[in-house]
Amino acid sequence: MLDIGPIHRREYELEGRLAACTQAPVSGHGKNKLPNNLKAGKGGAVSKKSGGTAGSGLVVIAQAPGRIHFLGEHGDPGAGLYLSTAIDRWVKVAVSARKDNSLRFYAADLGERKRTTLSNLKYKREDRWANYIKVAINLFVELGFPVKGLNFTVIGDIPQQVGLASSVAIEIASAVALRGYLGAKISDMDLARSLFASHQSFLGEVPKIADYLIGLSARNDQFLLVDESGPTVARIKSPFSRYKIILIDSRVPRFGTENELAIRKESLKAGLELLSHNRNGASFREFATMDLIDSMGNFPEEIRRRSLHVVQEIRRVLDAADCLKLGDLTGFSRLVFHSHESLRDLYEVSCPEIDWMVKRAQETVGVFGARMLGQGFGGCTYAIVKNEANNEYRLRIDDYERIFGFRPGIHEFKIATGSRVVPN
Repeated sequence: MLDIGPIHRREYELEGRLAACTQAPVSGHGKNKLPNNLKAGKGGAVSKKSGGTAGSGLVVIAQAPGRIHFLGEHGDPGAGLYLSTAIDRWVKVAVSARKDNSLRFYAADLGERKRTTLSNLKYKREDRWANYIKVAINLFVELGFPVKGLNFTVIGDIPQQVGLASSVAIEIASAVALRGYLGAKISDMDLARSLFASHQSFLGEVPKIADYLIGLSARNDQFLLVDESGPTVARIKSPFSRYKIILIDSRVPRFGTENELAIRKESLKAGLELLSHNRNGASFREFATMDLIDSMGNFPEEIRRRSLHVVQEIRRVLDAADCLKLGDLTGFSRLVFHSHESLRDLYEVSCPEIDWMVKRAQETVGVFGARMLGQGFGGCTYAIVKNEANNEYRLRIDDYERIFGFRPGIHEFKIATGSRVVPN
């Protein structure tokens, strides 16, 4: 990855040595619950340091990781439950002061520049990546911090459009950099909730708070059991210290997927209404596989299959977390493969290319779980591969291009820590 400090200084003609804010973010450990008193647009539990470091010539740089959901994607739409980690691919954002009220954005990897003003801070489709930085700016404006003109530079090495939450990483890195720049005493847990609210109000779409929690709460060599109903985060030490996470991008073109996913969401909505008899606030977590087996004949078959996937995926997430705690790698692997089979047969969001890659992983000794990643209908698979099995697994994938006509993209990751201010 490019060295963002000199790039930022040169882009905005800044003089002097780069510095990093040394304020340590306040974060919890183990199982953390977000407080309910922090609302978008309110100060809540946040304290503000008047003026912060603004105007001091300080450049603050922060980084945020990508993430992988090992289990839980396409789970309960009302209260997601995920088993996830951060990965060692990052977005870095540098921020410094301007003498005017302009906001300048520079994507060093793309060589693109965007600009706006504080009085005109709004979503613009043509601003693309810069809109995610604006989400973070909007957060601190809404919380009443003294935000003035700012320069931003962003770089990153998270693979794009493959389900690794690169856009969320931009938001988190920008927010952590601004927290340091403004001297804001806001915990990681509160920052996650504030980013969630700011994204929703600024971009007009509902994100997954789990992605913010992972980016801010992750630790090296730890899985995260993220429960959006709390929301809470529980950390589990990884038993995969001698393994790599290998992501394979199928490069399958994805057309018409939004409509297909919308149909599935409607099926889940209908299934939950039938199971709960239209009771408000119901969740799939209240039901077991037997409830759906007993309902056979009373449910439309497609709705029953979609709902069955979600009910069983919730159980798989919890069982997989138990396997990790016990060091039961075989049990964990079995649950991951079963999850993919469910996505293929019940939720029906896989495709032949993805199924082929998962099958090759399943046939390789030293691979402990492989599954579709992301929204489906193409996209990627991940596999947890023992270091000694890496070459064998890659050899088994060699025939993919010959059979399907697409050259796969291959990326290797390790479990990584969450966001932080980067010292300079």
